[in-house]
Amino acid sequence: MQTGLAAAPNATRLVLKEIRLEHTLFALPFAYVGAILAARGLPSAYQLVWITVAVLGARTAAMAANRYIDRDIDARNPRTARRALASGTLAPRIMLVLACAGIGLLVLAAFMLNPLCVALLPLAALGIAIYPFLKRYTWGVHFVLGAVDGFAPLGAYVAVAGTIRGAGLWIFAAVTLWVAGFDIIYALMDRDVDRAQNLRSIPARFGEASGRRLPIALHASMVVLLALAGWAAQAGPLYYLGVGLGLALVLYEDRLFDVSKNLFVLNERVFVSNMAFSVAFLVSTLGGFAWHA
Repeated sequence: MQTGLAAAPNATRLVLKEIRLEHTLFALPFAYVGAILAARGLPSAYQLVWITVAVLGARTAAMAANRYIDRDIDARNPRTARRALASGTLAPRIMLVLACAGIGLLVLAAFMLNPLCVALLPLAALGIAIYPFLKRYTWGVHFVLGAVDGFAPLGAYVAVAGTIRGAGLWIFAAVTLWVAGFDIIYALMDRDVDRAQNLRSIPARFGEASGRRLPIALHASMVVLLALAGWAAQAGPLYYLGVGLGLALVLYEDRLFDVSKNLFVLNERVFVSNMAFSVAFLVSTLGGFAWHA
């Protein structure tokens, strides 16, 4: 009999699948980049541990809140109807508990880092709370999601520097445009369903052609902003190898749009390439400050 509650081991598996822990690989490397830019070298182990806790908490809270708030929308979308909350195989209150736990981890980490991190908590929490609702009202939702993820490197920068300077703002802007770009690509898969449900996205509002062109422009802008972040932090030459990899990513994505007719295949390739880029850019950033070790 379907009870809405799975047995404990199965529920754990479903929860981990719902919150997509692997997506943390987008936010976490850039959070470390923000910390390295602030330290102009390797931050302390203490700082890195609590930055990691903060990112995991924020990411968990954001995904859990999104799944909870969107469960009815997801149930009406063939692509997402089999998600655990949408299908009723997981109790909605589990996601509420998980969202609160994630916020709790974020708050704890902020207090363990510095007062400015604590002062910025309301902005981070506001972004997590309002993002899931915005697709009902504005196609600008992609940029809000980007800014929410951009708080990871900015928060990490603040955690180490104790202040906000140019490099922190440049990396925040870069990640905002980066995430907004591939979220627009992701939204291409749901363009027709979003229109039917009166949901807002750039592909639903402006069409598939815009959904294919704009991400390339956003990611090209990201490359410029990454270069500015390195310049502001006085990064070494190896840092700009990562910037070059960003340019290669843009060219690769442009090629993908030419050869990938299947949007699901396109999104899978974009996901993998961007995840690899985030890790590679972290390595190049470390190399750019190696002489400070």
